[in-house]
This record gives sequence, structure tokens and C-alpha cells, in this order.
Amino acid sequence: MRSTDKTYAVAKTDQQWREELSPEEFHVLRQAGTERPFVGEYTDTKTEGVYACRACGAELFTSETKFESHCGWPSFYAPLAGDSVEYIEDRTMGMKRVEVRCATCGSHLGHVFEGEGYGTPTDQRYCINSISMTLRPKA
Repeated sequence: MRSTDKTYAVAKTDQQWREELSPEEFHVLRQAGTERPFVGEYTDTKTEGVYACRACGAELFTSETKFESHCGWPSFYAPLAGDSVEYIEDRTMGMKRVEVRCATCGSHLGHVFEGEGYGTPTDQRYCINSISMTLRPKA
């Protein structure tokens, strides 16, 4: 994972993260990997609730902002609160993108894109890996 100078509220060593996360979770959350499209458990789910960071439990997105983008990953048009995620310029893979990370622990969640023409209130698509989140269903 690209490093930042930021100190996170939840800070652990790579060894501690490896002990708590599966190899697949560690690859995506801590090494900025990407799960394959159309295989994530939340890609097509319609369950109402809150999506939390799988690494630290911080609340990130709600089902109210989830929409069908047909891109292969869960898509949201806004985070739960403005400070729940952070944005990092990503110039990997020969393109300029904006990486989205959990603001509480710095784990990689996915990327945010703008101007794609989706009929959402923000004109943004937060393309988030299912494996980065845990859905807490509405009671």
C-alpha cells in the first residue's frame, strides 16, 4: 500500500493485520489490491443497512446511497459522512485515479470516479471492493 504521513486512530503492524484478516482481505485492504469483478458478496445485494470497514469496523456507506452501476463492484454515490473516507491520488496502472481509503485505519476500499453520467445526486461512483466491507443489516 502506498504510504501516507497520516496517523490513523486504528494503527497496526502488517503482522497484526495478517493475523486478523484472511489473505484475500489483507491483499485488498492493506496492499491496495482489487477483487475480481462480479464475484463480491455485495455487488448485487439489496439488503438495507450500513457498510463498515472490514478491517476496523468504521461505518463507511449506507444502502441508501448504493446504486446499480453494472461495473462488477458495489457502487455508492456518497460516503456515510464526509470524514469517513480519505482520498489519495493514484497513478498506478498507467492512469490517474482517486483511491478511497478508510479514514480510521487507512485500509484500501476502492476508487471514486466522476462524470460518468449516472443519474445520482453527486455524479460520483464510489467503486468499492465487497471484501473491504461488512454489511450490518438494518434492524
